[in-house]
Amino acid sequence: MATFFGAIADDFTGATDLAGLLARSGVPVSLRIGLPTHPPEGTAPIEIIALKSRTAPVAEAVSETRAALAWLRAAGAKRFFWKYCSTFDSTALGNIGPVAEALMADLGTDQTIYCPAFPENGRSIFMGNLFVGEQPLAESPMKDHPLTPMRDSNLMRLLAPQVSRPVGLATRLTVAKGALRERMAKLAAQGVAHVVVDAVSNDDLTLIAEACQTMPLLTGGSAVAMPLPGLWQRQGFLPLQDATPFHAPAGPAIVLSGSCSAMTNRQVAAYLADGHPALQLNPLDLATHGADHALAWLAAQSPQSSPLLYATAAPEAVRAAQAQLGADHAGQLVEKTLAACAVAARNRGTRRFVVAGGETSGAVAQALGITRLGIGPEIAPGVPWCAAESDGNAVAITLKSGNFGAEHFFAQALGMLMP
Repeated sequence: MATFFGAIADDFTGATDLAGLLARSGVPVSLRIGLPTHPPEGTAPIEIIALKSRTAPVAEAVSETRAALAWLRAAGAKRFFWKYCSTFDSTALGNIGPVAEALMADLGTDQTIYCPAFPENGRSIFMGNLFVGEQPLAESPMKDHPLTPMRDSNLMRLLAPQVSRPVGLATRLTVAKGALRERMAKLAAQGVAHVVVDAVSNDDLTLIAEACQTMPLLTGGSAVAMPLPGLWQRQGFLPLQDATPFHAPAGPAIVLSGSCSAMTNRQVAAYLADGHPALQLNPLDLATHGADHALAWLAAQSPQSSPLLYATAAPEAVRAAQAQLGADHAGQLVEKTLAACAVAARNRGTRRFVVAGGETSGAVAQALGITRLGIGPEIAPGVPWCAAESDGNAVAITLKSGNFGAEHFFAQALGMLMP
């Protein structure tokens, strides 16, 4: 069966998050890392393209996303999804709004929705305001994000400066009453192109998907797309067959963490408490000495010890490094070092990779030369194990968004693959 559903994600962890939720349907899901360089061939019913565009310059993000859309259309896709973070990571300039408007223009559609809710991971939207657990977004740890600090919880206020056409709201009451389609039509008649949609439960997401399943383009976090395959299977647009079984290759493991989120800080602490060898990377040291010390340390560890290399730190330490180096440069130093360590680990036989952080995941996947992922079982909601090939070797890799997973995620992930 040809590709029916095409999705584009603005980072690699977000793409695996989406892929994992869509794969729950049993429909084969293919995840492409980076913009494909060859015309579509042998595509799956659901194709996802993972870009590294969340914090890229707006023009670059728009150009790459439009190219991804063109590839998906050439693959035969008829419905499209623009996936961004469930904490709506962006700035007043973009990239969420500008990319959405570019996709709308290319698809010839006048309206789309914005729904980053992910109830299983504590993300909910009420009266247009995004909550992380019980905290408004602007009061959550996301207020200290090193690249996209979120200082407003209202999605309409966050989105309006990024787009050229009006922004509106469909409240949770509208969704629960099953009146979303009518609300969208009313807003469309008023010229409202961008509709923020409330959701606080998976039931809400199902109602949203049912109301919006015929729209050419939807946007949001991964969870709002989760009900779509089931709806399309019942209509014959997607197959009922099972996806390919997941088989993790044997071999040592490594954990690489560049995320500085509150949850990843707790996950690193839990892994350290388990006694695994670990090395913390300091951007200031990396600026002076490069990756040599980290690579030498890694070479001295037993591959069987599942070592951890991490730049995860408290917000004040991150700000101090950024003040001296600049936010972009500090992040690039960490990403480059962790990517180099991933390659070194692979070259000495490591075949299982746990990677935390969106930017880090992008750097590691690209350094390993991974271009396509097969989706395996979920370790936590939105975080699956994936199968890939790196330099001719079969590897298993999981790319974890910073805030996802529980405290013992690293050990849990590795434990799933034990013989």
